[in-house]
Amino acid sequence: CVKGFAEALEVIPYTLAENAGLNPLQIVTELRQKHAQGESNCGINVRKSTLTDMAEENVVQPLQVSLSALTLATECVRMILKIDDVVPVM
Repeated sequence: CVKGFAEALEVIPYTLAENAGLNPLQIVTELRQKHAQGESNCGINVRKSTLTDMAEENVVQPLQVSLSALTLATECVRMILKIDDVVPVM
């Protein structure tokens, strides 16, 4: 379940790369590699069409914004799955 959730979140950088006219498979693969190497601030820079350190670029997003969006999306999916009787009501 957690692995499926993590895989679903990969659509975010994939879509960002695709919308920026970049090769999404290449960008997501490189991004995953950089994160595995410990470069946790690495992200997609659509203006430069490459991966850069977002902290150095002064690109920040408040944690509460991300948490709120993920919580809302998770709750929506859970409600849909409950309606379809895929997951039990808790």
